This record gives sequence, structure tokens and C-alpha cells, in this order.
Amino acid sequence: MQCPKCSGTFAHVQTPLGVIERCQDCGGLWFDVLEHQDLKAIAKSIDTGDKAMGIKYNEIKNILCPVCPNTRMLNMVDSRQTHIRFESCPGCHGRFYDAGEFTDFATLRITDVLKRFGLLRT
Repeated sequence: MQCPKCSGTFAHVQTPLGVIERCQDCGGLWFDVLEHQDLKAIAKSIDTGDKAMGIKYNEIKNILCPVCPNTRMLNMVDSRQTHIRFESCPGCHGRFYDAGEFTDFATLRITDVLKRFGLLRT
């Protein structure tokens, strides 16, 4: 599989909970449907890419799903942490997180909760 952001090659990464795909060039992560939920507990050990590079690649918005041919991925915002933007396929429901993004997604901070309830403004 090719990375939808940098066209690098995905490597299969064995985890205690199964295999995921990580781009060998930009460090982005591909998760099949609902895999991201199961792997939150080990996010730091699998999201090993350079966060600064992930921020750079997060600006790329118009990408195709690496699994579903010619399917444009949707730009999504996490409802609990609105600063996290990731891509999701409307066909297979896979998700792509740029380097550093999945670790951030897996870590809910008190400030995220306060923002959600309007008790803290950015």
C-alpha cells in the first residue's frame, strides 16, 4: 500500500493487538475500521514518526484512500478534541493519522474536556 499523503510505502507493524500500517517515509498511520479504538492504549509505541513532519503533512487535505480505488477521503475533526484533524474513507471507514496525531488522539486532556463544555476558550 502507498501512503495517501507522501506516496511512501506502508510497512506492516506488528502490535500485541494486530498489524497496522505505518508509512516508512512520513510516519503516518493507517487503521482499518475501528482499529484505532483498540490501539489507543499503545499509541506512543506505534506512533513513532516525527511530529513536526506530521504537522507539515497535516496541511495536505485532498487525498485518496489507499485501500479503496479512486475514493476521496473525508477531512474529519475529532468531536472530543477539535484540534485533531484526520482523514477517513467513506467506503471502508479506514482512518489516516499523520505522525504524532494518533498519540494526541489517544490522550484526552482536561483542557479538551473543558473546551468541549465551553468552560475554556482557545
